[in-house]
Amino acid sequence: MTDKKKNLLFIAVILAVAAVLWLATRTGGTGHTAVLRYGDPQVEQRIDLRRNADYDVDTGLYTIHLHVENGGIAFVDSPCPDHTCERFGVLKNEGDWAACMPAQASLTVE
Repeated sequence: MTDKKKNLLFIAVILAVAAVLWLATRTGGTGHTAVLRYGDPQVEQRIDLRRNADYDVDTGLYTIHLHVENGGIAFVDSPCPDHTCERFGVLKNEGDWAACMPAQASLTVE
């Protein structure tokens, strides 16, 4: 086998391995974890979206209520004055986010 063929084979193997690793790390658009950030100093809490649950989190300003069901998460029954965070709806896909500004809390799906 010539050096040129060996180099091409090596490059092909590297590209194949890279493609497999890339496909293995993709979530297909659906995140499995939500990250809740709140407080000063900032607290970060990771929430598994594969397990249905309810969370009541005291941010120091308000107690926010989160509901996880069927791989999605949402702010529910917000005690803040404008309830804007509830209107974000259910977050399911990687990159989806919502915020409750009066509670100084944000939620992002990873």
